[in-house]
Amino acid sequence: MTPAQRDLLDRWLPGAELVADRSDLHRAGTTALVLAAGDDRFLVKTTAEGVRHIDRELAAFRSWLTPWTEAGRAPSLVEADLDARIIVMTHLDGEPASTSDAIHDPEIYRQAGELLATFHGQASVEDEDYEPELDERALASLDEAGLGADLADRLRAEIESWPTPTTVLVPTHGDWQPTSWVIDAGTLGVIDSGRFGFRPALYDLSRLSAQDFARNDTFEKAFLEGYGSDPREPEAWHRLQVRDAISVAAWAHRTGHAEVAALSEATLTDLVP
Repeated sequence: MTPAQRDLLDRWLPGAELVADRSDLHRAGTTALVLAAGDDRFLVKTTAEGVRHIDRELAAFRSWLTPWTEAGRAPSLVEADLDARIIVMTHLDGEPASTSDAIHDPEIYRQAGELLATFHGQASVEDEDYEPELDERALASLDEAGLGADLADRLRAEIESWPTPTTVLVPTHGDWQPTSWVIDAGTLGVIDSGRFGFRPALYDLSRLSAQDFARNDTFEKAFLEGYGSDPREPEAWHRLQVRDAISVAAWAHRTGHAEVAALSEATLTDLVP
């Protein structure tokens, strides 16, 4: 932590003691510490310059997490200083869902759907520019993805042919999957809102669909039961999958992850035969 961050923390939680360092569970450039002050525990997050996740998490806390925090299903904000890039929240008890046996229980996915529906249902806005802007980014990433010329040409032609409808955006968590959940005595809680933003509702199903739903369709059925509907309108869902695969391919090519690059290329070939 920087000296300014340490000074703020000493003022906010005088005498607090370190319980655990959870930084390895978070993105690069983020420090996450569990501290104890008396009988209370807190999670402190700090970020390096240029890391935007703390901005998004603070925006979520200040305006959108209330349905979860009031129900005890998410941490509550304690203190924050955006200029110093530090945020303090209550510590949410529970076991990480990603390493819990409970993650094989469809009931957990039903709760995940129910919590997400509550979050998405708080507001909606229409955006005429959302789809065109994403298409522009996808085309730019395509030039950096290292794909075969024929596949790249097919992808470019398809993206340029896509409609650009006005899109309904809702508050989204942005990383809705077991790594962002904790389980306490069978009850699901939500952590890490650093990718919060207004997006189409279907965005929050992308990681679950590719991972958990793919390994067991019972999880998908339970989730949709909890959510109350399926927001994955087929054409919009296809566009999201293509854009995501291109983004991953570009990242893999740029960072030298050959296996990920090959998997992304195979995914895109299936999506755009």
